[in-house]
Amino acid sequence: MTPEEEEEFKRRRKSRNLVLGGTLLFFVVLFYAITVVRMGD
Repeated sequence: MTPEEEEEFKRRRKSRNLVLGGTLLFFVVLFYAITVVRMGD
């Protein structure tokens, strides 16, 4: 693997990890909000 290909691979992996982390955070916040709303009833 050339250095250019390796940099591209690392960049894509970092981007994918950020998207995955953002999605996970979204679900955590969503479940928290649902729990708070249901406890208020």
